[in-house]
Amino acid sequence: MDINRYTPSYGVNKKHMLRLADFSTEELFEFLYATKAMKAKSAAHESTEILKGVSVALLFGDTSIRTRAALEIGIRQLGGYCVNLPYSESDMLAGENIKDIVSVISRYGAGALVTRGINHNELNEFCKVSDGVSIINSTNREYVPAQALCDIFTIWEKKGKLEGLKLAYVGKGGHNAASLIMGGIKCGMEVSLASPEKFAINPEHLKNAEQYGKIFVTDNPAEAVRGADIVYTDNYGYHDTLSEADKEILKPYQVNNTLMGFAQHNALFMHSLPATRGLEVTADVIDGKQSAVLDQGENKLHTIKAVLALLIK
Repeated sequence: MDINRYTPSYGVNKKHMLRLADFSTEELFEFLYATKAMKAKSAAHESTEILKGVSVALLFGDTSIRTRAALEIGIRQLGGYCVNLPYSESDMLAGENIKDIVSVISRYGAGALVTRGINHNELNEFCKVSDGVSIINSTNREYVPAQALCDIFTIWEKKGKLEGLKLAYVGKGGHNAASLIMGGIKCGMEVSLASPEKFAINPEHLKNAEQYGKIFVTDNPAEAVRGADIVYTDNYGYHDTLSEADKEILKPYQVNNTLMGFAQHNALFMHSLPATRGLEVTADVIDGKQSAVLDQGENKLHTIKAVLALLIK
């Protein structure tokens, strides 16, 4: 389906966002068009107080800089306000019950609970007791749906289309890979994935994405990147510290000028940040003219606003 021939209604008939697999292509397009509208209004300095007076609770189980900033700024720009809820394993060990937290927050009248670092099974339990509250997974070890939407919007913005483009993902097959290949294949892109066996994508995530199209999987990064319109990699050690042996395994997957040479001459380089220059990507690539990294960072704000605006009822 061609996004440029789609007519948006600026609405989705869903309340929660845990992963992109739960949304149809048309619903993903709704989020992308809403992001485009949010960015246009921001550029024109137009007020968009869709969430006027609405509270959004943030329950973060790990640290965050860009996502938290985008959420707090975006919520305020939409006229709402946020409440930060501390979450730690010590709270859970002391007898705190997550379902009780969600149930009480529902009674406080919050419009949404945005989580980070909460596993997928727990999030499903959240949804069962959430009453009127939207549960939004900003990121966990399995999925990072809002980031993938932000990335796909950035591709659309830069390339003018989605259908028929080749997206190559290189490196660890973690949560970014899982979400991005799902979103990419649903939006009509050709997707390739190169990872070493030790860091291969979860087979279940791959199987789910392949319901919507063929994904080329290889351990050869050059083959994955050949002819690509977008080359994407992710931080290798964001959740875990890499051993020297693991760094050696991943070394051939570093995105450098040699690897970019296999892609189209006008290919975009993308990375969700934080990035370790000299490890998964070289400085001349991430800071070079083909890099869309700062555009991704900016678009995270507009995407998060679009997600909140469409999901909070």
